[in-house]
Order: sequence, then structure tokens, then C-alpha cells
Amino acid sequence: MPVLVKMPKRGLLMKAGTVTEWLVAEGDAVAAGALLFAFETEKAVDDVAAPADGVLRRIVADAGTEVPVS
Repeated sequence: MPVLVKMPKRGLLMKAGTVTEWLVAEGDAVAAGALLFAFETEKAVDDVAAPADGVLRRIVADAGTEVPVS
């Protein structure tokens, strides 16, 4: 079953985050907890980890793209 990774909400007022770097490429196998991408907001820089083992099938937001939370 596919797993969709969304932009996490890091704070009550956060509306969007900007993907700064992808740490894996499309087609790469990833383990649960492996870092997938880095993002930044007005107040912080953070990473997003894989929620489960699997393969990154498709990147839908390139580095530099602002993405709404959830």
C-alpha cells in the first residue's frame, strides 16, 4: 500500500514549508525512520523521516517549492 508523506505542521501558526533538499531520489529504497527531505519555515529548519519501509516512487515538490502543511 502506498504511503503519502505530507509536509508536517511544526507549530500552531504554520501554514506552509519550503522543501530545501531531497535526501533520497525517486526509486530509492528507504527504511522507516530514514530522512527523506529537509524543509524550512519562517522559524525553523527540520527534516522529514520515512514513516515506513518502502520505495520513494515520486517526488511531487522539487527543492525550492513551498508546500502547504498536511
